[in-house]
Amino acid sequence: QVQLVESGGGSVQAGGSLRLSCAASSYTYSSSRLMGWFRQAPGKEREGVAAIYTGTGITIYADSVKGRFTISQDNAKNTLYLQMNSLNPEDTAMYYCAASFTFLPISRRLRPAEYGYWGQGTQVTVSS
Repeated sequence: QVQLVESGGGSVQAGGSLRLSCAASSYTYSSSRLMGWFRQAPGKEREGVAAIYTGTGITIYADSVKGRFTISQDNAKNTLYLQMNSLNPEDTAMYYCAASFTFLPISRRLRPAEYGYWGQGTQVTVSS
C-alpha cells in the first residue's frame, strides 16, 4: 500500500527553523519518481513548496522559499525531509508530503494535481 507520514511540525517564532520528515513505506518510496512538499494555509489553495526527483536528487523550489528551505532525501530510511530556515508568519500552513509515480516536466513539478499520493499533513505555525 501507499503510505506517507509527515512529522516535525510545530510552533516557532519568526526567524526560527523546523525540519519536517516524511516517512514512506518501502513500496511508496521505491515507486516514487517525484516527491514533494506542499502547503495549504486557511483560505488559500494548496501550493507547491519543493520537489525532488528521487532517482537523481534534482530539486525545484517555489520562489517564495528559495534560499530558506531545502528538500532532501535519505534513501536508506525511505524518508523525505524539508529543512525550513528563516521562517516567517506567511509560512504558516499545513504541510503535506506527496509522491508521484510518474515523471513530470519541470513546469508541472510543483502542481498539487500532478501528485497522486499524499500524507496526512503536519501543522507549521510561525508567530511574529
